[in-house]
Amino acid sequence: MTDFDDDADKRRERILSNLEVIGFVARQWKRRPGLFAGLFVFTMAATVADVFVPVAAGALIDSISGEGANREGSTHWMALGVFIGFAVLVNAFRQIAVRCEVPFSSANMADMTTEAFAKVQRFSADWHANTFAGSIVRRITRGMWAYDTITATLWLGLIPSVSVMIGLGVYMLFTWVWVGVYALTVTAIFMALSVWMANSYIRPQNLISNAVDSQLGGAVSDAISSIATVKSFGAEAREDERFHRLAWHWRTETKKTWLRFVNTWLVQIVAVLALQAGLAGLLLQLWTEGNASAGDVVFGITAFLMMAGYMRRFGEEVQNVQRGLDEIQDIAGYAKMAEQIADAPDAPIFEPGAGEIVFDDVRFTYAGQERPLYDGFNLKISAGEKVALVGPTGSGKSTFVKLVQRLYDIDAGAIRIDGQDVRSVTQTSLRSAIALVPQDPALFHRTIRENIAYARPDASEAEIIDAAIRARAHDFIERLPQGYDTLVGERGVKLSGGERQRVAIARAVLADAPILIFDEATSSLDNETERFVQEAMAEVTMGKTAIVIAHRLSTIRDADRILVFDQGRIVEQGTHDELAAQGEGVYARLAALAGT
Repeated sequence: MTDFDDDADKRRERILSNLEVIGFVARQWKRRPGLFAGLFVFTMAATVADVFVPVAAGALIDSISGEGANREGSTHWMALGVFIGFAVLVNAFRQIAVRCEVPFSSANMADMTTEAFAKVQRFSADWHANTFAGSIVRRITRGMWAYDTITATLWLGLIPSVSVMIGLGVYMLFTWVWVGVYALTVTAIFMALSVWMANSYIRPQNLISNAVDSQLGGAVSDAISSIATVKSFGAEAREDERFHRLAWHWRTETKKTWLRFVNTWLVQIVAVLALQAGLAGLLLQLWTEGNASAGDVVFGITAFLMMAGYMRRFGEEVQNVQRGLDEIQDIAGYAKMAEQIADAPDAPIFEPGAGEIVFDDVRFTYAGQERPLYDGFNLKISAGEKVALVGPTGSGKSTFVKLVQRLYDIDAGAIRIDGQDVRSVTQTSLRSAIALVPQDPALFHRTIRENIAYARPDASEAEIIDAAIRARAHDFIERLPQGYDTLVGERGVKLSGGERQRVAIARAVLADAPILIFDEATSSLDNETERFVQEAMAEVTMGKTAIVIAHRLSTIRDADRILVFDQGRIVEQGTHDELAAQGEGVYARLAALAGT
């Protein structure tokens, strides 16, 4: 993958049309119909009042310049009052509309991003493995602000702009037919060209610059989250150079997008000049013919100034809305995307039992591979049995535990835990019955207490401490200056590998799940720390069904059964002594190399 490749998921996902994205935004508007009604009604009321401002201005001029004008009368004062009244109404209605829009949009943005976060969390482990975490963050936050841009621009800018321009054109049409026809024609051409250019000229390039923007966020996250590796190889300058190349690639694509925005302003300038020259000329001609009063000319000038201002706004607002539609499309796409591994309709809650696991004629193939890793795979692990999985890298050990957790779906056959097919129950309840201690446990940047209690947030302080004691973690936690209130840093970087492992074991203990999985839990530990972890494993697996993946055979000597994997098949099984005694087997060779 080059510096400028987008995430694999981005290359696979379909670009949504504007109508699909608008439909997604409209569904957000339906969340709060009361506030939306207030926004709509007062926006329209402000627009109607705005149309009559130039009409009132013309009437005011006629009241003071016509043949029947009377300095002593009150007609001009009434006309002034009407003019000021419409101006006040415009601003009052807009103020109320904005006060409806603020709570409306902020609440919708919070709900929308929460749902996007929830949806992304439920995508498969495979999807996340192929996606930069930083890019996901960038897309969701960018989409959140894009919603604000779309809603505020559309309802407080674009719709009033269109309504006022059309309203003034229609008023002219009924007063002076050809003036109205000219104004509406210029306005219609201008709006059609603006929308066409935003969708067909700006949008394709904008999607490219958005993709590069996501890469930029992903690159920052990738480097910062691996900062220990960067520093250990003295690679800061190399990462600087890599990011510099990506930043300038972003600059190249974004400059193209911005220049396309600038180019579309030419349409706006031509339309404004055409409207200015045409309206002024037509109304002046009507005045010279005696078919328009001074007030009519003032109306025309005022209407032109308003329409010109709205034309400028319209061009910018169309571009802003289009940019918002492009930026929110990732969230809209997530909403439409089906979960790669979904619960069955009306799936029941998994009912934990003693922990029996059965693989029944299972076939499984990784995406993109033609040959299945498992084909006709059968295995039964009895409740309370401690089973170790060994074998070369890629032999199917880690896949086995992922299938037990239903992180992937199988092609054929069935996997049953306590008699329940893992595909027939909810994933959340299934995984709650399985506690995992991975090779490199990733802790949250929270306190040790919160990390242990993650397995069971309602656990008492005494239960948390008891879990830590059983995991051989309590003593080192107590030695820390802040004890259980110690923040562990991102992914637990403030703790050593052995300390993170023991916190992860404490978390598994607290879960009190019937099935425990240890995935290379001691592979990167020194001998003394390994002894602590092995003691903890021995204690916490008592009475549980335990699956232990290990390369260090010393970790699994006490296993009830050792399964030797090779290319998705179990080629040997038995106890440590039974397998070591065979002399010629795969396990015997591993034991000889390990000196056990």
